[in-house]
Amino acid sequence: MSQAVAGVRQSRALRDLRNTAATIPFFAYLAVFLFLPTIIVIVGAFRNRAGEFTLDGISKLFTPATVRIFLTTGWLSFASALIGAVVGGVAAYALSTVPLNSTLRRVYTAVSSVLAQFGGVMLAFAFISVVGKNGNFTRLMADAFGVTIPGDLLQTVPGLIVVYCYFQIPLMIIVFLPAVDGLRKEWSDATANLGGSGWTYWTRVAGPILAPAFLGSFLLLFANAFSAYATAAALIAQKTIIVPMAIEGAIRNEQNTDMDSYAQALATGMIVVIAVVMALYALLQRRTARWTA
Repeated sequence: MSQAVAGVRQSRALRDLRNTAATIPFFAYLAVFLFLPTIIVIVGAFRNRAGEFTLDGISKLFTPATVRIFLTTGWLSFASALIGAVVGGVAAYALSTVPLNSTLRRVYTAVSSVLAQFGGVMLAFAFISVVGKNGNFTRLMADAFGVTIPGDLLQTVPGLIVVYCYFQIPLMIIVFLPAVDGLRKEWSDATANLGGSGWTYWTRVAGPILAPAFLGSFLLLFANAFSAYATAAALIAQKTIIVPMAIEGAIRNEQNTDMDSYAQALATGMIVVIAVVMALYALLQRRTARWTA
């Protein structure tokens, strides 16, 4: 009996060892491409170009100009995430009513997956050609209706919100659709049998169930917009209105070569914001896991 128990324990130990060994490449990848760069950036925020300890970069984070850049980035991320979450959430619910194996649903999810990753210079050019100073839609509105669209619309925060919604809405559809699919028809039938209305179902049953998933998806969209850079950089060349553009400006500053610590301090601020947002997202995902399983 003791030999059998020892054999079982040995087999379990070997299985645990194999499982642990299988995760080594994953954790090695995280260490090299995530943890190590993060540590380098945080340490660099407290060091100047000569490698000496300094608080200059951190102190510049609290200047009015830098605080304004962070607030602008936060507002841009919040507004685009809110619009994307509401519109994308409604679209996801409409898509959930379509059968899983239907061609319409497959095409819609495939297109959403592509558009969620569509950004950068290509997206900027697309909007410039449509609603830019000489865009097709701009000229159409001016010639047909006498409505003038500001030529610098895409270089303002409202213009960027519109552009960001182009990829925020499809992303919301992709991440929120599994939660909506988790709603069961039996729950609405039970509500109706108990005398509840549609309002009762959405406020007492479906709403509380979907709320954590909706908030988690909103936080994911916020983080996505907060870290976006290429699209705004392609649209705006002469101004610095978001944090990623401020980091680029600090790195490329030729007049003050001691801006390295400031650039890495800005990156550290972004890391803190994204870390808080993603921590909240992970907590909300735990609550929604039982409904999407």
